[in-house]
Amino acid sequence: MQNLPDPASPALWESCLGLPEPRPILIRASPSLSYSPILILAIRNRMLSFPRVVACSRTCSRFLGLSLGTASLCSAGANTALLFPNWDGTYLMRGLIGKHAMLGAGLWGGGLMVLLAATLISMTRRFSKSAPCLQVFVGLLSGGLALIGAMICFLTSGVALKDGPFCMFDVSSSNQTQAWKFGYPFKDLHNRNYLYDHSLWTSICLEPSKAVVWHVAFFSVLLCISLLQLLLVAIHLVNSILSLFCSFCEKR
Repeated sequence: MQNLPDPASPALWESCLGLPEPRPILIRASPSLSYSPILILAIRNRMLSFPRVVACSRTCSRFLGLSLGTASLCSAGANTALLFPNWDGTYLMRGLIGKHAMLGAGLWGGGLMVLLAATLISMTRRFSKSAPCLQVFVGLLSGGLALIGAMICFLTSGVALKDGPFCMFDVSSSNQTQAWKFGYPFKDLHNRNYLYDHSLWTSICLEPSKAVVWHVAFFSVLLCISLLQLLLVAIHLVNSILSLFCSFCEKR
């Protein structure tokens, strides 16, 4: 029986196939590294995590801008309603509106300033890739602007709820004729809190009708809106700093 050539012999590769002898390729792994599939998957997930965080930060900025803009419009609407008790404009024309409502903290503080900040927050998404430092600067500027406006609205609403509504009440004494005047009748009640004693709501304020309900309802709305704005501003500041950090890591 004729002996067949060895398939691994160099002569067979050179005569039959016209190819040089195949040489094994040796891969020398460094002893300090471990090429495990788990390590490779972890490195891959880490490389993909920063773009995902940046995209999430931009989505969060869009949501925060929309939320702050909506809250600012609600704040302006609540303060406008306080200028028209029972939707009657005669009190505003006669100058019989309380100082807290006339201050307009919900209009220019929680309203205009927060709305301007919401617009700036929405604009930061346009240059988040090219200028991360500018994005953080605009983010901090808009956050500070919204923080000041929301804080002014919050403090004004708290003081207004403490002082009570501006209404007409009876100031006559036992030896004088009956007299009425406009003022803050609940401001000097140290022993009783009108917010918890609802019997005082209709017995002291004579005009406008339901003045206490109107005052408490809309200033409570302003207080809650300003608290929501402060929470959104805090989230926005954290989101801006996180976006800057991830932008630098993404470039590396």
